[in-house]
Amino acid sequence: MPDPRQVPAEVAEYLAGQLDIEDASCLKLYGERDGTARTHAGEIQEAGGWRDFAEVREELTGWLDARAWTTGDGPKALFGAAAGRLREGRVLLPGASRLARLVGSVREAANQRLWDTLYGMLSVGQRAVPDSLLTVPPGERVSELDRLRRGPVRVSGPQMKRALERVEEIAALGMGAVDVPGIPPGRLAELSRYGVDGKASLLRRHSSARRLATLLATTVYLTSRAVDDAGPAGGADPTKLLARAERESAKGKLKTLPRVERASAKPATAFQVVFDTTSELSCADDVSDPHCPVAEFNASPHVGDDSSARCRRRHRNRVAQGADDGHHDPLLTTPRDTAGVRPFLSDHLVVGLD
Repeated sequence: MPDPRQVPAEVAEYLAGQLDIEDASCLKLYGERDGTARTHAGEIQEAGGWRDFAEVREELTGWLDARAWTTGDGPKALFGAAAGRLREGRVLLPGASRLARLVGSVREAANQRLWDTLYGMLSVGQRAVPDSLLTVPPGERVSELDRLRRGPVRVSGPQMKRALERVEEIAALGMGAVDVPGIPPGRLAELSRYGVDGKASLLRRHSSARRLATLLATTVYLTSRAVDDAGPAGGADPTKLLARAERESAKGKLKTLPRVERASAKPATAFQVVFDTTSELSCADDVSDPHCPVAEFNASPHVGDDSSARCRRRHRNRVAQGADDGHHDPLLTTPRDTAGVRPFLSDHLVVGLD
């Protein structure tokens, strides 16, 4: 406390007992001379090895600048880190407002240097490309940035086609080819999050350096994100489409099994008659006898039944075709999921054949 008279009497008496001071009321006389407190503070500082804040101000400024440039921490986190570093270095803490002003100025300088660095990486022609993302095309309700940062929402052929078209559009911007050496990945990710989540109208209000730096980081992030969205890591997974097509094709094959079973029941009965009476047959049997097993088998209406034979033949061909074609047959025979994406794949992908 600046005024010793504000110290509670109980505390003063307790300390007087520890220091072997008989009269604790002498504490009231401590502030009669202005230099007494400063002299004692200097003696305590020297005895404890504490340093004054002015001696380490430049060192602390450089440390805060490096931390703000690398991590992008907020003012509260930087303030706590600075206070902790001062305590570890046995430095007398300055006033809270003085330290807060230092932290704020260092953080703002680090942010401005980041924006200027990214802005300088863009050529004059490239600077117009990010700005075009903030415009709203005629007849549309959202900007190009709002449209491109929305990925697929479900697994389907049309969504996969849209995801591949999104990859092509973002790659055509050419921002993914911009080299950003020396930029901490965390700072680039921080800028991209602001660009992905922020409104286009708010981005337009920033300065040119901050606006273009944010849009550059956003497009660099969207370049890799769009590829992930169009692959297994995103919602448009071709293997899922293929699995769905295979399941629907398998269901279609199962629907043919009752017809095959009905067509095979009567021939199976006829063959069972032959197998049961094989031991009774002989070359002397009179096949003209209508009760002869051979005559019964020949008279079976299913031996020459073309319809059942055709049904079995179609089923064998279908099963054989499914085994030969593997996963291509269900993909081609399930247009509901893949009809929208097949023309796009045929135009943009080259498949190697052995």
